[in-house]
Formats: sequence, C-alpha cells, structure tokens
Amino acid sequence: MRVQPQKWQAVCNLVPLPYRRVSVQPYHGPMTVDAITTLLLSREAYRRTDFIVLRGEGGQHAVAAITRAESEPLFSPITSVDVLALPETCVFAECPDVDPANRSALAEVAHELGVGPEGTLVVKGLYDHINFIHHPKPLVVGVVEVAPPEPPKLYGLARQVLSYADLPPIRLELERIEVRELAESVHPSAYLVPCRSGGLDDLPASVYFLDERPERHDWTMIGCERSLQFHRHFYGDEPPRVEMCPRLIAGERKEPTLLKCCLLETHIEQDKNIMVVPWGADLAMVEAALRKLSEEVEYA
Repeated sequence: MRVQPQKWQAVCNLVPLPYRRVSVQPYHGPMTVDAITTLLLSREAYRRTDFIVLRGEGGQHAVAAITRAESEPLFSPITSVDVLALPETCVFAECPDVDPANRSALAEVAHELGVGPEGTLVVKGLYDHINFIHHPKPLVVGVVEVAPPEPPKLYGLARQVLSYADLPPIRLELERIEVRELAESVHPSAYLVPCRSGGLDDLPASVYFLDERPERHDWTMIGCERSLQFHRHFYGDEPPRVEMCPRLIAGERKEPTLLKCCLLETHIEQDKNIMVVPWGADLAMVEAALRKLSEEVEYA
C-alpha cells in the first residue's frame, strides 16, 4: 500500500525512487533540527531534489525532506524542511553490492545492522550511488521449502523476484524441510523419491526415482499426494510413505508464508496468510504471490 503523505517523518519504509530525488551534501555545523532547518531554508534546490542527506564531520549523517517554491525552474528556493533523522538514529553503511534502488535490499541491510522501525539507514551502494530507507519495517515472509536442491528452489526464485520487482520491502526467512531427515526417520529396505536431486544418492538403503519408473521394489516412498497418484498409476498400489508436502507440513500459519504444492498446476492460491504456488512455479507466479502477501504493507 503505497502512501503519499505531506509529512514524511512518521512514514515507514520510505525509500525515495528514483534515487536522483536524493541529494548528498557536506555539512559543517550543529546536527540539530533548528540548525539544519535554518541552513537549508537559506538555500535553493535542484528541481528533482526532494530529500537531502547531510554528511557531517566524524561520519555523522542526517536526512531531511524538503519542498521547493517551484518545480519547473532548474533551481528553486527551498520553502520547507522536515528533518527525518539526526545522527542518533541515522546509520551510514557502505555496501558496494547493494542496489540502492531496491527496497528489499536496503531493508535487508537495515536488518543486518540492527536498524529498526525507529531508525534510518543511508547506504552507499552500487556505482557509489546513495539512497536511504527511513523507518524500515519490511514484511517478513516465511518460505517453506524442501531441500535439496541447494538453494531450495522456491526460496531462490523469491530472492530473484525481490532483486527486480517493484514491491514493498520484504524479508525472506527460509524454513527448510530436509528431505534427508524425512528419509532417515524410517528404516526401509529401499527408498523411492520423486526424482534425482543432489544429496539423496547415499541414503542408508537403495534409492529409486519415481520419475524413472523403476521396477517395483519393497520400498518406502518419500513423497506427496501427487507422487502417490503416480505410484498408483505405475504400479496399481500404495507403498508406505513419508509425507513431504510443504503445505501439509507447514499447517496453518499466523505469519505471511510462501510455499508450493504439486496439486496446483496452472495457478496460485491464497489460504489465509499462506500463498501457495505450483511445484513448477515460474518467476511471474512467485512475484504475484509476494505482491498479494504484501498488499497491505505501508511504504513510500
């Protein structure tokens, strides 16, 4: 939920985009609201500047929002100043691999540095460009996914989406379902798993792969309902089985959650706080799911 307030001070998840709206200027003087306001009101600003990061002595930083008398002239007098952050709540970080135009990337750095909803983080990132996130309060989405592969596929897709999609700030928390641990919870003479995946070749018993349609053996299947349907079709019976469906293992959730289910094939589905995508979901499906989960998140 994008907001456009007249005053920015109380806004959460403020990330100016495009970041050419942010001017970075040296500052010599007291880092106080009155001193900063007085100085900036005596200046003019470029017509695309809406925010100013002041770089003071000793690595101190402050952030202010401004308005200009006019928007058409190249430069115009500053008419109002709203100081968003002083050094006590403003953290500066150099992160050369972080995209300063990416809300989620900035929110992730804020989390790593312990900058919470009362603080402001200024980042010097890719291409030496600078931007900030004010009052970071990203949506935390749990991603429930099986492993291997590495990284777990849905988690990898979600991270890729957050690298480019125009979404509110989102942080992903991976909840791994270890297929090896599921397999080692039983002690059969042989295992049947859905397909070949690194790390499952050296289980304590022989391993067969359902998608290769091997000859029937006395095995225990590590799989979900769809795998069971395949088994019925291939062999006409149901083997002992250990459930590996993320949707069933996750159960009901109070927190926003992203997971996949192979009973879905062509669409995504919402189940209260859970967004479910097909086992073979693509980036567009994952983006749509994250957008649905985050539609009530306040950001600017």
